[in-house]
Amino acid sequence: MSDHGYEKGRLNLPFVGICTFGKYPYQSDWNNINADIAILGAPFDCGSQWRSGSRMGPRGIREASTLYSFGHNGAYDHEDDKTYLDTSCKIVDIGDADIIHTDTISSHKNIEFGVRKILDSNAIPVILGGDHSINIPCINAFSDKGPIHIIQIDAHLDFVDVRHGVKYGHGNPMRRAAEKEYVKGLTQIGIRNVSSTAKEGYVDAKQMGSNIISVRQFRRLGISKILKEIPDNIPYYITIDIDAFDPSIASGTGTPSHGGFLYYEILELIDGITQKGNIIGMDLVEVAPDYDLTTSTTTLAAQLLLNAIGRILYHRKN
Repeated sequence: MSDHGYEKGRLNLPFVGICTFGKYPYQSDWNNINADIAILGAPFDCGSQWRSGSRMGPRGIREASTLYSFGHNGAYDHEDDKTYLDTSCKIVDIGDADIIHTDTISSHKNIEFGVRKILDSNAIPVILGGDHSINIPCINAFSDKGPIHIIQIDAHLDFVDVRHGVKYGHGNPMRRAAEKEYVKGLTQIGIRNVSSTAKEGYVDAKQMGSNIISVRQFRRLGISKILKEIPDNIPYYITIDIDAFDPSIASGTGTPSHGGFLYYEILELIDGITQKGNIIGMDLVEVAPDYDLTTSTTTLAAQLLLNAIGRILYHRKN
């Protein structure tokens, strides 16, 4: 029998041990991250306009991710004939940014600080939300790393400027991003149906450099043509709202929207992006575990992130 690492040491089954993301090492010292990928939780949901609960997203995603902790030898994909997440991949979980209840500005500053510490360590930040407002401090952290292009996968445009004085809620992040000089356009994928943004938001988005693609347009064009719509020769930041997926597989979110994506559509898109260019950061937001007793939403989020991370690192190294 060949030695796969299970014949010695701990078996380390998914339900055993401390619940970090993917059961990767926990690094509490943010001055000593030393990794290829660093996971940061951003459990903030005070930006929500409807159902709260995404503050529990990072904890739920971490718990679900233990199912996909691949033991000692990575994850072999027989379709690709590649092993992802092998022992050469250095991934750590640095815990959560500190959240100050009801205080958006302070909470966002703490999230930005965590992302900056990851970037200072030359690791790629992967942030677990939280509502979509947490993207605002994430993008703020790239102020001296630009230019970047943002790829948003979402049911909603999130391009509200100011509504009743609110500038930093979960309907505002793409507008705040588009205002930044170092953000060179947005590709917004999955936008559909009843939305948080009125027509003028779509007009503003297009005038400020957005390319907006619905689910039906995505399917009609196909992934190869979608990839051609994304600019070349610029680093990418990917932000994924779990409500981009159909509620039949992702009901655990504050603003579900029918007509959404299925798993492989987005995995294949991300795989194509990893081969097209350089992904320098990523967040996944709006997972609210309490609305999905089946845990399908958290397992979807965890599986997608682990596969995305595996492909990012594989294509960087090969």
